[in-house]
Amino acid sequence: MEAFAELRPPLSDEEARVTAELCLECLGRSPAPCVVACPADVDVPSFVAAIAEGDAEGAARTIFAENFLGGSCARVCPAEVLCQGACVLEHEGRAPVPIAALQRYATDRAFAHGVAPRAAAAPNGRRIAVIGAGPAGLASAAELAALGYAVTLYDEREEIGGLVRYAIAPYRQQREPLPDELRALEALGVDIRLGFAIDSREKLEALAAGAHAVVLAVGMGRDVDVGYAGDDLPGVWESLRFVEALKTGHAPVVGQRVAVIGGGNTAIDVAREARRLGADAVTVLYRRTEAEMPAYRHEVEEARDEGVRFEWLVSPLRFLGTEELVAVECLRMELGEPDESGRRRPEPVEGSEFLIPVDTVVKAIGQRPRAEFLEWVDGLELRHGLMQVDPETGRTGNPKFFCAGDAINGGATAVEAVRGAKLAARAIDEWLGGRL
Repeated sequence: MEAFAELRPPLSDEEARVTAELCLECLGRSPAPCVVACPADVDVPSFVAAIAEGDAEGAARTIFAENFLGGSCARVCPAEVLCQGACVLEHEGRAPVPIAALQRYATDRAFAHGVAPRAAAAPNGRRIAVIGAGPAGLASAAELAALGYAVTLYDEREEIGGLVRYAIAPYRQQREPLPDELRALEALGVDIRLGFAIDSREKLEALAAGAHAVVLAVGMGRDVDVGYAGDDLPGVWESLRFVEALKTGHAPVVGQRVAVIGGGNTAIDVAREARRLGADAVTVLYRRTEAEMPAYRHEVEEARDEGVRFEWLVSPLRFLGTEELVAVECLRMELGEPDESGRRRPEPVEGSEFLIPVDTVVKAIGQRPRAEFLEWVDGLELRHGLMQVDPETGRTGNPKFFCAGDAINGGATAVEAVRGAKLAARAIDEWLGGRL
């Protein structure tokens, strides 16, 4: 398999039309299960019907009406557990309509033909600062600009996209359609300031003072800092740095034997990319059983099909080597009583140490909250490093600050970030009273 080949390549015009005709439109049932399952509330039957009729641009307008990032979401959303997972065809024992592929087809055609996702409204005289250019920040900026607000979008990176750009496996999305989404934001009048680090309380306060409201879409921070003896050996990676290297043209040399520590979707992405980079033996090490693994079931099965192995009830102890990594020493675990998450707690099995020979190991254990940054906002309540907000509005304990995305939930999907962005934008519009 090619290292950067797309997992699901685009549909041709004929493939899209034939595929769209499979949709039953739930025989008029409203709302259709696929719509209920979509966090962004996209009218799936309507856009699929438009594709079946040969109107890809009309389909895209339906998508963009609810999801400004419909193109990116089509590539990175876990459609198998959202809209496609709710498709009535699957419940009848048939293959579901590939909704994500059809959404990509429509949005790609729209961008290729200059269809604007949103139209700008007349200026209303209010200024909004959006901090973070990941999915939540991009979507909230678009929603607010379309309502007539003067929006300034800030991000410390040189490109937009956040984790979509830098931390989602390239076999899902390399870079497109982020450049198109950037141009669409600019057409809405959004002032985009990239490479702009907000690295002090004073800088944040000055930025907020010049805005009527602020949207915090800062996401999560770097990988969780779990240290092992031997961390400094060449060949030991953190997951975010590993995927970013792939997506910025600096693919690591992984050797033939790779171990990935963790049980989430990022661990699966890293393992599958390691296979694409040429590793023969890729093993995911997880300290609980498959039943407790948070990664999506279909992703785990696809990884198995690609040759990824799994070691359950295993905890790494240290990395071995002198000038280079040669092995991971592990300890067998067994499940004890439930912990605060409700899952049974892994407990070590004494005397069960064993070695796994490796050339590369990637730690994919999770991300840290941006607690230090968030503590600069007076009145903002944090719990375990995450922002506490009104779930219906995204409003924080500081009335001027609203939030959307991973900084609230600790890490979810791009389309859930879009949903949160829409809630925050509507709440801001209601609070500020819309037009002057």
